[in-house]
Amino acid sequence: MSTTSSGLFESIPRELVIRDLLDRSRRRFDQMPDDKLAALLEDAVYNERKRLERDKPEEGEMARLDALTNALVHGERADWTQHGLALVRAWADEIHGRFSHRAYRAATRALPRALTGILTARPGRLPNWGGLESRIKVRGNVEQIAALAEEATLVLAPTHVSNMDSPVIGYALYQAGLPPFVYGAGLNLFTNPVMGWWMSRLGAYTVDRRKRAVLYKDVLKDYSIRCLTTRHHSLFFPGGTRARSGAIETHVKKGLLGTGIVAWQEMLEAKRPDPEVYVVPLTLSFQLVLEGNTLIEDHLAEAGKQRYIITDDEFAQPRKLYQFASRMMELDASIVCHFGDPVDCIGNPVSYDPGERMEQAARRRRYVTDGEGNVERDAQRDMMYTNRLADALVDAYPRYAHAMVTHVAAWTGWKCLEEAVGSTDPFRLIRVPIGKRTFPRHTYLEKLRQVVERVQKGAAEGRWNAELPDTPEGVLSAALDRFSRYHRSHALEARGSSIVVQDPRLCLYYRNRLDYASEALS
Repeated sequence: MSTTSSGLFESIPRELVIRDLLDRSRRRFDQMPDDKLAALLEDAVYNERKRLERDKPEEGEMARLDALTNALVHGERADWTQHGLALVRAWADEIHGRFSHRAYRAATRALPRALTGILTARPGRLPNWGGLESRIKVRGNVEQIAALAEEATLVLAPTHVSNMDSPVIGYALYQAGLPPFVYGAGLNLFTNPVMGWWMSRLGAYTVDRRKRAVLYKDVLKDYSIRCLTTRHHSLFFPGGTRARSGAIETHVKKGLLGTGIVAWQEMLEAKRPDPEVYVVPLTLSFQLVLEGNTLIEDHLAEAGKQRYIITDDEFAQPRKLYQFASRMMELDASIVCHFGDPVDCIGNPVSYDPGERMEQAARRRRYVTDGEGNVERDAQRDMMYTNRLADALVDAYPRYAHAMVTHVAAWTGWKCLEEAVGSTDPFRLIRVPIGKRTFPRHTYLEKLRQVVERVQKGAAEGRWNAELPDTPEGVLSAALDRFSRYHRSHALEARGSSIVVQDPRLCLYYRNRLDYASEALS
């Protein structure tokens, strides 16, 4: 077992973690000229005051902002630093997780019951989730990844589908025999007291996406760097928030990803024997998604940029969460977690052969060091390497995606709808009357047969994976069953000898999951 799997932060006093984050901010402040430092702190004041116009202030928030504002107007540079660091301290205390190895051991011993409790927050009314391993499938070369966790720090970079992702990934890590990972979770997820208690003790630290200040993002990055340099395997969702459209991420955010190369260089400078940081892509494939209706509505309304985070969706409603979890866990292979082959923090594949991996590490170090092995800092170079890493993840995600019956059936239904209306405009298609959303079953099945053949062909070529029955009729039957399991409206329905796109928005959401295969399926 990796040294990072025991005592995750438990042996490190909380104040020591906060002090390290303060030291990092202080050094950053010291390197800035007056105008740059003032601009950074003014940005923090401005964004925080705007946030607090919408959100109720926590205890002390307004006092800290007032003190910083007064320092910027009337004080000297030392005053700016003092009150800026007071803001950093408050944020660091909020961010820092409360991992408990005792709670982690209890959760893993009690799985799947503990996972049920995390998802439902209704411990007195638990569904029967026996055989959870048949519901949540783990794929990939997990034994080799576990071996890498012994000699290097891992960053897990999953696609982001649902707020269920974190507990599902936690179970997948346990099932794969991998150590625990620290990860950032939206502050809104901690409003459920049971969920929040478990998440914080299973490795979660808080990320408040309402905070837009550059300084806050710097503190988050510093926290990530500290986690990595203290050999705490970390999980980032590079897409940031859940994919509103349902599609696999084609662009990722690079802020936290870039902390990997910074942490690697810090460990090289410290002459650590274990400085390597490897990034493992993880593609999550769900047959059904709890928040599908809300997410696609938000996508179509183009409200994501304005709202940034949805706080009132299905995940926040315990009854809906319980119903969804219960029905999902009745399905075999309802979720697939596919761990991909690792890449290094500059985007190059990592060999599973120990000798070749040592040679790769020696070559990689020359990219950031001088002839004597001293690290040469270069922010522009590091950004270029982070861009390469981001591109490598985006390229990898489809290879580890699994085409599920709901994805394939919805793709086919949407294709039939496009042909019936003579348009590919989704905003037009979601408004067409039901008559144009109704197709003869034999017509739909013929189109489905073509789609299934192309999906299976791509899977055979290693372009993606498929979890499908053998026949189009089997795919359709399974998909109709899945669609009827949870959502009040259904992406597809059978009505007599016809197939109906009953809810075109939901059909679009599940159809979009196959966007990575659109060229082959067109």
